[in-house]
Amino acid sequence: MTDPHHPGTADAATPDTDLTETTPSEGAPAPAHTVVIPPETSMAALLGPRDELLKTMERSFPRVDVMVRGNEFRLTGPSEDVAIIERLIDELVVIAAAGQPLNRDAVERSIGMLRSASAERPADVLTMNIISNRGRTIRPKTLHQKRYVDAIDQHTIVFGIGPAGTGKTYLAMAKAVAALQAKQVNRIILTRPAVEAGERLGFLPGTLNDKIDPYLRPLYDALHDMVDPDSIPRLMASGTIEVAPLAYMRGRTLNDAFIILDEAQNTSAEQMKMFLTRLGFASKMVVTGDVTQVDLPKGTSSGLRVVRDILAGVEDIHFATLTSADVVRHRLVSSIVEAYGKHDEGRTQDGDR
Repeated sequence: MTDPHHPGTADAATPDTDLTETTPSEGAPAPAHTVVIPPETSMAALLGPRDELLKTMERSFPRVDVMVRGNEFRLTGPSEDVAIIERLIDELVVIAAAGQPLNRDAVERSIGMLRSASAERPADVLTMNIISNRGRTIRPKTLHQKRYVDAIDQHTIVFGIGPAGTGKTYLAMAKAVAALQAKQVNRIILTRPAVEAGERLGFLPGTLNDKIDPYLRPLYDALHDMVDPDSIPRLMASGTIEVAPLAYMRGRTLNDAFIILDEAQNTSAEQMKMFLTRLGFASKMVVTGDVTQVDLPKGTSSGLRVVRDILAGVEDIHFATLTSADVVRHRLVSSIVEAYGKHDEGRTQDGDR
C-alpha cells in the first residue's frame, strides 16, 4: 500500500507494489500489484454481501483486473488506476477497523474523494462522528459535508447552500445537539420562514399554531432522530429547545444559543438582515437553504441570494456550498437534482437567444 502507517498492507517499496514502474511496452502484460489485507480485517466486510463492494470497484475501474485470493487483492491494469484502488482498499480497511459497516455508498464516495486528489482522506471523512443517539451515529458522508461541519466548528456564522438532500439542515442540527450536550450553549433555536409552496396559510385548518406547524415539521422530524423523543416536550417547555417561525425572532437578542435558520431562500433581504442581527454573545448561527427553490412572491428578492454579495469577506462568516454530488438520500435524488439543473440551464440558454 502507499500509506506506510497502516500495517499489514503491501509495502510500496516492494517490486509487487511499486507504482513508479515504467509503462510496459506495447503488447506486454501489465505487472500485477498485490495488496495484502491484515488478518484482523474481515475479507467478507471488504468484499461485501455477494461481493457487492468488489463489483463496485470493478465497475468504477473497468481497465483494472481485480483478483481476490485469500486475504490478497491482485490488481492488473494502468498504474494510475491501480494506485487509486490500492489507496481505496487502505481506506476501507481503516473504516472497517473503526467499526463502521461498509456499503456501496461508502465505496463510491471514497473513490470520488480519491479521484479528486483532496488532501482529506476518505477514512477521516467517513469515520467522523458528530453525535450518537439510540445506537445511531450521525456523521458526514461526503468531503463537502465534512468541510461544512468543520466550518461550523471554526466560524460564528455559517451559510450552508445546496440542493435538497445534501444534509445542510440535518448536519447543522446534529452539531447543535452536540454543542448543547457539551454545554457549549444553553439552548437550541430552530426557525424557518412560514412561506407557502403552492398553498395558502389561511386555507389550512385549525389555529395559527396548527397552520404554522406543517412548516416546522421537518425540523421536529430531524430533532426526533437526535434527541430522546420522550425528553423533547420537557426540553421545549423549559426553553432549552425552541422551534418557531422566523417572525418570532424579531426584537430578540439570542445569547448562549445555537441558532439554525432553515429554508433561508424564502426570506426577504430585510428578513435575512433581521435574523442575522439577532446574534448575541456566545452564540453560533447556521443558515441553510437552496437558492433554486424560492417560493417567495414574484418581485421579492431572496435574502439568501443577495447575502453572499453583501457579506463576502466579512471575518468569521463562512459560505459552504454543497452540490448534487453531496446528496445522501436515495441515489435517484442526486440524478433528479442533476437532471433538473441541466433542464434549467437549457431554459436559461433558450431565453438568452
